[in-house]
Amino acid sequence: MEDKKLEMDSIFTPLLAIEEAARCLLCHDAPCSKACPAQTDPAKFIRSLRFRNLMGAVETIRENNPLGGICARVCPTEKYCEGACSRCGIDRPIQIAKLQAYLTEYEKTVGMNVLKKVEIDKEKVAIIGGGPAGIVAAAALASKGYDVTVFEKREKCGGWMTYGIPELRLATKVVESEIAMTRNLGVQFVNNCEFGKDETLVSLKGKGFKAILFATGYSEPKTLPMFERSTKVQTAVEFLGQAKQGSIKNIEKDILIIGGGDVAMDVAMTAKGLGSENIKVVAIETLAEFPASKKELEHARSNNISIFDGFKPVNFDGKTVVFESLVDATKIEIEPSKIILAIGQKDGIAKHLSEITKNDKGNIATNEYQTNLEGVFAAGDIIEGDKTVVYAIKTGKEAAIAIDSYLGGRR
Repeated sequence: MEDKKLEMDSIFTPLLAIEEAARCLLCHDAPCSKACPAQTDPAKFIRSLRFRNLMGAVETIRENNPLGGICARVCPTEKYCEGACSRCGIDRPIQIAKLQAYLTEYEKTVGMNVLKKVEIDKEKVAIIGGGPAGIVAAAALASKGYDVTVFEKREKCGGWMTYGIPELRLATKVVESEIAMTRNLGVQFVNNCEFGKDETLVSLKGKGFKAILFATGYSEPKTLPMFERSTKVQTAVEFLGQAKQGSIKNIEKDILIIGGGDVAMDVAMTAKGLGSENIKVVAIETLAEFPASKKELEHARSNNISIFDGFKPVNFDGKTVVFESLVDATKIEIEPSKIILAIGQKDGIAKHLSEITKNDKGNIATNEYQTNLEGVFAAGDIIEGDKTVVYAIKTGKEAAIAIDSYLGGRR
């Protein structure tokens, strides 16, 4: 089945990797590097690969992005580096994501260890949340000698990377190996520890933590009132988490997915892989403004997933969902066996942080990543900005710089 080849297809052979790197125009002022939120510097690692310096290419990736292998698989590169590639105006962009995936796999094959542990001789820093922003911030701070502890409420770290993104797009072994690199820097991980229940700002400060970074992401799924009491309805967060843990044994044949982002496409392809036969995706956005990446949308459509764009749900009687067009008075009725809501997530930490200032969108307000509370910082989805893995990495890196500046100024 086509979707089962997705992860393997993302890895180049050595010959294809060199040939693809040779297509690079070696731009002096490379737009691909400027467009990368995580500052992975594609231009530099592609140049190294082109001239057979594979180890140098790996070093460029890993020193700039501790989660480089993950980004290679899940970053919407058409919006960033590949979309900015100078070859777009000639034929097609350099396949930067595939080159990055190839190099991070090469790194494992030859046993490279780019990120080196340093002496821990600086202040204690607590990071709440073991998702991409928290992990990258932890790696950056540990590399500077800080005593970092990551507190994660779930059994495993990784957040959406571990519990949401399907195995066929992002293998668990890739996530675990990249988190292990941060662990090897001396970062301590405390799992099954929920902020507000097991730890608080007062308790963490009492344990000597001089700075605290909240990087909890948008951990709670959004729902719609009309669906709240139905046993036929499940959120995408719940469904994908169960699927990735292998706990879905029998799946319904007729599934309706409400939402139009990458998460909705992940749900559709996961359901397809589990054996669902009739899958419909209905989104309020039109195809012209679809939030899902073109790659994921095309992959779903090529696997016979039905997409209905520009419709909003207006009624649900427990069996049938009625949708109404945003363009005209057209209505469609769908009676599925199961309904999965993929309409976004929301901040799950806010209820424990009433003292922290929020902006008008409900995100934690920050100034250079510092909140209104002394020594308390925030990064990732819970602050203003894109809600993607690569953007979380960007904010995690920058929050680490802000914390280093804050603590360094106190010495």
